[in-house]
Parts: sequence; structure tokens; C-alpha cells
Amino acid sequence: MRRLMRRREAAEIAGEVAAAAVVPTPSVEPDPTAAAFFDVDNTMMRGASIYHFARGLAARGLFTTNDLVRFALGQAWFRVRGNENPDHIAKAKETALAFVAGLKVDEVVHLGEEIYDEVMSDRIWAGTRALAQAHLDLGQRVWLVTATPVELARVIAQRLGLTGALGTVAETSDGVYTGRLVGDLLHGPAKAEAIRALARREGLDLSHCSAYSDSANDLPMLSLVGSPCAVNPDSELREHAKENGWRIRDFRTGRKATLIGLPIAATAGAVAGGIAAGIALRKHYRSS
Repeated sequence: MRRLMRRREAAEIAGEVAAAAVVPTPSVEPDPTAAAFFDVDNTMMRGASIYHFARGLAARGLFTTNDLVRFALGQAWFRVRGNENPDHIAKAKETALAFVAGLKVDEVVHLGEEIYDEVMSDRIWAGTRALAQAHLDLGQRVWLVTATPVELARVIAQRLGLTGALGTVAETSDGVYTGRLVGDLLHGPAKAEAIRALARREGLDLSHCSAYSDSANDLPMLSLVGSPCAVNPDSELREHAKENGWRIRDFRTGRKATLIGLPIAATAGAVAGGIAAGIALRKHYRSS
């Protein structure tokens, strides 16, 4: 009889332990005022998104190498020195989207979706994607913030399951690009201003927010939030992050880190790709 009682007691204790083991731990209440902002080029994606877009167009035979070289050389100087010369910035704003004048927005979006699936999806940094997912898992909203045209930025955000995207906005009329910008290129300080406006609209507390970028050009954005993080940083951003105790995450190795860290090569490639993409689209749709 005593043995039977001991067995029952042991069974009851084991059952209590098992029950305790499966009791879920209390979840953290989502903070509705917190969000995360991610740069795209070399932060979320290896290389420049607009360049990959151009490569996808090139694969369709929609532009020539001469187009690419001629316009890339003319624009590379702005990308390297433009931040120091207001005249360069004004000229870049004037000509940035002139080449898309007359193109249909829905066609550009459709091509962006195709090319993302074919070319860009394999170039998403798994580590950065995991960082974005961690914010989503906490119930936070996640936006891409990029100088890339907003239509392409939204395609990338949608494919990644993110909240949305802020990008350079092209003026449209009746679903067709006019070739003019709405506001400024979303670059440098303009990113910070766009985030401030979004925070006011969405009720965000920027001290509760996070931001991620690879470039010192995005210091205004990174300095705006309570939790900045340098991802695959260039040398200037890495030094600044170390001096200020910011998080640093580097998902590159060896040669990739060296190549992607070269600011002149990366930005010139991005501009070349973007302009070539516009030329290609203009030729294709205006001849159809």
C-alpha cells in the first residue's frame, strides 16, 4: 500500500513539473511608439538596388553599354563631391528623374517586381533581414528608407514583408512620370526629415526607434533614433559608431567587404545603373 501511495505521489509531482514546463512565459507588450528604419543599398541588399534593376533591364536587351558609360561618368562626380557643392545638388535634383518623363508608373512597378524576383532577392543580406524580422516579431513597424525611387523601394519592402518604404518621389500625372521630383532626393539629411514627418504622422517616439545603415551619409538618420546600428559600415561610419558606442554588425567577409566598402565604386555604379535603367525604359516604351 505504501509503495502504491509513493508511486502516486511521484506521479503527481512529475505531472506538476511537466505542467510547469509548458506554461508559456508572459510575452512582451508591443511598444506602438517604436519602429525600425533600414537603408537599402549595402545595408539590406548587397550592392545598389537601382543597379540590379538596370542589370535586369540589360538582360532584356533594353539598353547599351555606351548609354551606361556616358551617363555614369557625368554623374559620378556628383556622387563623390555633391554633398560639398550646392550647385551640384541642385543640378542633380533637376536631372535626377528627367529620363523617366513619359513612362507609365504601373509598367515600371511591374518590371521592378519581375527583376526583384529574378535578380535582387538572392542579394538580400540574411543577417540584416533577420534584424528586420526581430523588430517585426516584437510588434514593431519596419520601413525601408532609401534614395532609390519609391516605387522600387516599395516592391522590395513588400517582398520582404515589411511595413512600407520611404524613397525618392517622382512626380506623376495621370499615371505617367513627368520627369520632375516631388521634394528632394531622399539622401543624407533628407532621410532624417522624412523620418521625422513619418514619426509625427504615425505617433512614433524616435527615442524608442532603431535605424540601420552602411554609410556615413546616413549619420543624420542614425543620430535621430535611440538605437542606431552600423551595418556593413564604411570606414567613416565604423569609426563614428565605435566612438559613440553604437552597435556594429558586419555580414561581409574578405573580398566582399573590401569591394562593397569602396564608396566611389559603389555610388558610381548605383548612378550608372539608375540612369541606364531610365534610358532603357524610355527607349522601350516610347518605341512601342
